[in-house]
Amino acid sequence: MKRMAWLLALALTLIACSKEKDLEPPAELVDFTVKLKPDHVWSIGTKGGDAVLRLGLRPAVLDDRVYVAGHGGDVQALELGSGHSLWRASTDLDLSGGPAIGEGLVVAGTIAGQVLALDAATGAARWRVAVGGEVLSAPAISAGLVIVRTVDGKLKALRVADGTEAWSYEQPVPRLTLRGNGAPVIDGDMVLAGFDSGKVVALALLTGDLLWTATVAPSRGRTEIERLADIDSPVHVIDQDVYVVGYQGRVAMLSRESGQIWWGRDMSSYRGMAADAEHLYVTTADSTVVALRRRDGTEVWRQAQFLRRALTAPALQGDTLVVADFEGYLHWLDAATGEILGRAKPGGGRVSNAPVTAGDLLLVQSDSGKVQAYRARPRAAG
Repeated sequence: MKRMAWLLALALTLIACSKEKDLEPPAELVDFTVKLKPDHVWSIGTKGGDAVLRLGLRPAVLDDRVYVAGHGGDVQALELGSGHSLWRASTDLDLSGGPAIGEGLVVAGTIAGQVLALDAATGAARWRVAVGGEVLSAPAISAGLVIVRTVDGKLKALRVADGTEAWSYEQPVPRLTLRGNGAPVIDGDMVLAGFDSGKVVALALLTGDLLWTATVAPSRGRTEIERLADIDSPVHVIDQDVYVVGYQGRVAMLSRESGQIWWGRDMSSYRGMAADAEHLYVTTADSTVVALRRRDGTEVWRQAQFLRRALTAPALQGDTLVVADFEGYLHWLDAATGEILGRAKPGGGRVSNAPVTAGDLLLVQSDSGKVQAYRARPRAAG
């Protein structure tokens, strides 16, 4: 019943966004001058899931290993360069968020509201605990704690040693929300997370004490659909600045110390963003990719050739951005201009979660559970 309610909420939202567009179809892919040639490096399969569930499963990389989890319960450790399997654990759980890697653990969450921890070296089960709500994003791990975000508006800190609860924090959840949650972010001694109320909170990592709250995307409108203001992507912390974007809300820059909003710009996104030294790169709700100056939010460029293709958040790799779409295509863009540089169709169907970059490799996990690695190189002249 809970799953159907969340799916209904997402369906109503998509209908609302399209009510004046008569359900316009996704943009057709256009021809372009190929400047990057993506090479397929390796691929593996996991037990995948239903594409409409919008799960939060994507690879996690640490050193020369990559960890992946499938909706059907498989968790695997692979050699990053070759995709060779180091270990595989079958949990028989409906995994829905993760994995996260840290402090010797691989951690993932389930649709049924459980969090599972495995030994990162061997895949052996370390502990399993119930957290009371579905987990749709990767946990965060630091300072002996695993921080978990659940769909019922809770942040929970679990002890690395045994999974017991160290603290819990809760924000009210509106009656109607988008399906999905942004992963919590640990920065030093602070945990930051966005909520379905359009608020960002900062908590003390070790105690869970509230440090500040900021309303980034205030609810507006007469109907519950019009008042949706979810923050469904992770915040980005760079030095003393926090960057966040919400659905039917704003992209904004906040003070890490106080939560004060330094600038805000109207923008709607439930996919999220990437950031580098000078710019933010946002995938909007209609699948436009927009580059903004970090210091003041001024628009630098926008790429609107992927409208309604359900793009993922961008992954930043050197001087390129990579996004994936509902047909499983990968698109490489020039980070300086937004120009399309390259494209690949790995197979495996729809991709809902942003690709992951690891050095010169790009990792992508489709909703069906297929994980593939690519390396892009400049196309030879002629």
